Amino acid sequence: MSVLNITTIQTALHWEDKATNLRMLEDKINSVREKMEVVVLPEMFSTGFSMNAESLAEKMDGTTVQWMKKITAAKNIILTGSVIIEEDGNYFNRLIWMLPDGQYGYYDKRHLFAFAGEDQHYTAGTKRLIASVKGWKINLQVCYDLRFPVWSRQSLFSHLSKENGIGPAEPEYDILIYIANWPERRIHAWKTLLQARAIENQSYVIGVNRTGDDGNQIHYTGESMVVDALGDTLYTKAHEEDIFTIVLHKEKLDEIRNKLPFLKDADRFFIEP
Repeated sequence: MSVLNITTIQTALHWEDKATNLRMLEDKINSVREKMEVVVLPEMFSTGFSMNAESLAEKMDGTTVQWMKKITAAKNIILTGSVIIEEDGNYFNRLIWMLPDGQYGYYDKRHLFAFAGEDQHYTAGTKRLIASVKGWKINLQVCYDLRFPVWSRQSLFSHLSKENGIGPAEPEYDILIYIANWPERRIHAWKTLLQARAIENQSYVIGVNRTGDDGNQIHYTGESMVVDALGDTLYTKAHEEDIFTIVLHKEKLDEIRNKLPFLKDADRFFIEP
């Protein structure tokens, strides 16, 4: 039986104050007494959802990434969340998947939130990141990506076997994670779309949102969620800061997919960069 412990941290953020946010988040991580394997932070966890990319951006060897390396090594966990990163004069809303040994993967947010001018300050990513841990595949996405179902849609792939040739088709991933700064005024869409992504992709879906007010007086109610492959809500919390650890069971996911083999009837498609 393959199980995975995922810890979500729903918190208010100090506006554009990296040092204070990193101290606060370190305290919260250190306070967890349950077994942690993957810890999920909100979007732009060190600054809040700011368009001041030029003044707040870091390199990949900057303070926040070094902090992530320190935390993962000390706690022997995987840590993920997004950071404002600069590379070659371009700015990215970059989700980082940091491993305990200091190795990392990253995903640059593809769908930039033009309604708030994000597309005027940041460069969109072109590639998805599907991470692997303990036999689980995890698709990692950021906030506004949630509104675009094609970008998260499962594609079936077949294993190649020396003994048996091409094996049975399997889904690309088992868990879909969205990190966000999703405001209260559109929270109904957040909750509805998280459930929709779980149902259509027959996947666990985890959404981690922030609480409190940001520097633009936008209010966030959190309402982070864990949803199973049937669309049932396993966890949610509104209005309050919260740290929650859930144990996911691969056999339960496999049971749903085997009993309801809907993915095999899915459309085949290609996404242009």
